[in-house]
Amino acid sequence: MPTSDTAGRGFDPDLPYRCSPQVAVRPEPFGALVYHFGTRKLSFLKTPQLVAVVSGLEQHDSVNAAIDAAAVEETQRPAYLRALAGLAANGTIEERS
Repeated sequence: MPTSDTAGRGFDPDLPYRCSPQVAVRPEPFGALVYHFGTRKLSFLKTPQLVAVVSGLEQHDSVNAAIDAAAVEETQRPAYLRALAGLAANGTIEERS
């Protein structure tokens, strides 16, 4: 879940993020299953490249840097940002300091 100081700000791809510690990611041929133990929500990452972005968040200074590192095509970037914003809204990924 977003902390109280980040909940009102919304998703900012220029900031560093990570997977929530309450989240488990299980790779699958299509991408991955993501389970949040706190909310008991199951989500799907629909491409292996999105899995690479989410898995790489912790190693990069921003979401944008993680997207660049995963070699996401520029035409696909808006879709990835929307998907990541959704993951942030449901607490799957969270801002890190």
